[in-house]
Amino acid sequence: MQIEALYSIYKQYPKISTDTRNIITDSIFFALKGANFNGNAFADQALDSGARYAVVDDVAYQKDERYILVEDVLTSLQDLARYHRKQLHIPIIGITGTNGKTTSKELLYAVLSQRYKAFATNGNLNNHIGVPLSILSIDATIEIAIIEMGANHLGEIAFLSDIAHPTHGLITNVGKAHLEGFGSFDGVKKTKGELYDYLQDHEGTLFLQGDNKDLVEMASHRNIHKIVRYGFSPDNDVIGKLLIANPYLAISWKERDKSAIYEVSTNLTGSYNTENFLAAIAVGLHFGVPAISINEGIAGYIPTNNRSQITKTNRNTVVADFYNANASSMVAALDNMKVLTVEHKVVILGDMFELGDDSYTEHAIIIQKAKALPLERLIFVGKEFFKHRSDDAEFYESTADARTAIVGLSGSFILLKASRGMSFERLLEVL
Repeated sequence: MQIEALYSIYKQYPKISTDTRNIITDSIFFALKGANFNGNAFADQALDSGARYAVVDDVAYQKDERYILVEDVLTSLQDLARYHRKQLHIPIIGITGTNGKTTSKELLYAVLSQRYKAFATNGNLNNHIGVPLSILSIDATIEIAIIEMGANHLGEIAFLSDIAHPTHGLITNVGKAHLEGFGSFDGVKKTKGELYDYLQDHEGTLFLQGDNKDLVEMASHRNIHKIVRYGFSPDNDVIGKLLIANPYLAISWKERDKSAIYEVSTNLTGSYNTENFLAAIAVGLHFGVPAISINEGIAGYIPTNNRSQITKTNRNTVVADFYNANASSMVAALDNMKVLTVEHKVVILGDMFELGDDSYTEHAIIIQKAKALPLERLIFVGKEFFKHRSDDAEFYESTADARTAIVGLSGSFILLKASRGMSFERLLEVL
């Protein structure tokens, strides 16, 4: 089926389903394949559960007109999203980065929603499937959208940009993550920089952390004419300052060449989030959101995704920051613990995944940095950390072992930081 014909059906039934466990009534089911399943085999079930059509790529599963046969289901989903994007005459802000992209996305949404009917990527639907699904969730009522784009190999941001067609772009930062796929830190910068390439080629607007040497260097290699800079030094367009981090953040900010200074208290911890606030402020100002509304959006944002999220249990205060972890975000989390003026600090760190050949070295660096902090208790969890075990800290090979060791811990301010696969929510349960 030609994409124009498929789009005509989508306009009648503009909801997409990809999982038979969560079928939306009158949706179009895309029978995506996975490593261990063939989505075509679930087309019947999807239709029985309320889907209007099923898109399949195996003629053996095409039984009647409700089964739409295409050459490749995933490619058709992506092409449909690309076609839909071309019908949307709205600004789309593409956002990527090693750390902070999801928090920044949500802060941008909180700020822009003060003035516009805004859309933002749901959760972390930021890959070759998630971005098309996000684009296809944008209807005619939306005035502005924020699309998060993740990557773990070269060329992925370029591919996602070609689907989302961002008119504006933001890279939060670049750091050591997914080194298995990128090959090196230079590979990270090259891949994330593909967003800059897209903005250059399509005369887009770049929001740039003007004090980040890597990002500034990356931007300088492109010919991007429209740049809005934010940061801490006086030559930025939006200038900010961290006022309090104990543990919630309060910041001040102003526009360059203007005298008014604004202050806002937040519900986020982590001094590293200051630049995420400034990014949202810069974007809000660019799109005409009044300063008072910007502050209302930031002050009202409450994290719920185990990213810089403070949880107060019956016995402890816990910084739940275990949705993901890499070498850069680990350093940022430890730096934040260093500046916090709280008592009875405990740090529990879990393995960082996808570091490839750099894994041994990067885990060793984190151990040494953590040991330099004034802590009441320092715990490392996972097979990679366990390779460096010593007598001056606690090392546990598994999350289950660590869980047993921390039962009874009380009266502490605790950082939980690990890659998602370490299942640190199991530790939070006993704290």
